[in-house]
Amino acid sequence: MSEVTIDARYAAELKQRDIDHHVPTAGAMTNHILSNLMVEYVKLNQTKWYVKGPQYFDLQRVYERLLAQNTKHFSELAAVLLDEDQKPSSTTAELVKYAMLAEDGAFKYQDATTMITATIKDFDTENLFVDRAIKLAEKETRPALAAWLVAYRGSNNRNMRQLQAYLGQTARVGLDEDDEDDD
Repeated sequence: MSEVTIDARYAAELKQRDIDHHVPTAGAMTNHILSNLMVEYVKLNQTKWYVKGPQYFDLQRVYERLLAQNTKHFSELAAVLLDEDQKPSSTTAELVKYAMLAEDGAFKYQDATTMITATIKDFDTENLFVDRAIKLAEKETRPALAAWLVAYRGSNNRNMRQLQAYLGQTARVGLDEDDEDDD
């Protein structure tokens, strides 16, 4: 048996990743979450760096905590994927390709409430992928991955509730379609 070249191994990985994203697997869906965490890290920093107003000092502490938690989640999730014999995205290009959160350089000029609301909505968007990944992990009998994802979902929910409370709102205000149609 001949030794497979590094380039050939990577090409096979990319081909398999493409297949896994078209017929989603737990690993592929979890890579979306990993990618979203990378973009979220940048967005959390943007808010921390540019938030203005009387809430500045409070928000610095809040966003420092969110950044530390984000970094921890990113590292832990990559490790869980490796434990499951999956390949977490390992280049910026791959992470950007699979991220579903969007960045905007002009966002830095928004007011604090808009910045906090955007963070809440990002956590909510992440949860869409987490919920899908949990179902896939359960279907594929990956209980350790499912358990980590369930705990991560709970962490996102807590962050959303706390940020909503900071804005004087309940946990799901502005996130569910029912909020907009009070007929």
